[in-house]
Amino acid sequence: MDAKRVVDLLYWRDLKKTGAVFGASLFLLLSLTVCSIVSICSYVALALLSVTITFRIYKGILQAIQKSEEGHPFKAYLDQDVDLSQEIVHKYSDMTLARINSGLKELRRLFLVEDLVDSLKFAVLMWILTYVGALFNGLTLLILGLISAFSLPVVYEKYQTQIDHYYGLFNNQVKDIVGKIQDKVPGLKRKSE
Repeated sequence: MDAKRVVDLLYWRDLKKTGAVFGASLFLLLSLTVCSIVSICSYVALALLSVTITFRIYKGILQAIQKSEEGHPFKAYLDQDVDLSQEIVHKYSDMTLARINSGLKELRRLFLVEDLVDSLKFAVLMWILTYVGALFNGLTLLILGLISAFSLPVVYEKYQTQIDHYYGLFNNQVKDIVGKIQDKVPGLKRKSE
């Protein structure tokens, strides 16, 4: 999927597609709160298999009654090539490897305190996440993230000027506070200063 299609999906440009993706994703995540991933995958596979077997038997009976030679109802899908090419696998594995390596370098930089301010920000973020982790489990955070991904872009698009105005005010306040703290505490000034 390219970026434009993802943006169109999140901004609800095609209501049917977005509704189907959002509904299926939310249903899957909510199902995971009740059953394990193994059970969910098994139930989905059984449901799909039940539909395809029933359809295959129905078409076979219909062909026998009408004495037609239509053949297998899923022949077009069975003839399709589903193999992954080595180029695609190498492309995505190289992209994944590059992201993992950059993430590891950033974590090394933060944990080994290359820049004190960034490491302190990271420590504050981890401290906040301990409280988030105590309130929510990972699945709840995924559900909230999915709902946010499909609702916040639309809200931002509708109220962009007001949100940008208040975000600018908030950002200026934060910069002022961080600047005052950096001026008062020795050793917190950035290397570029």
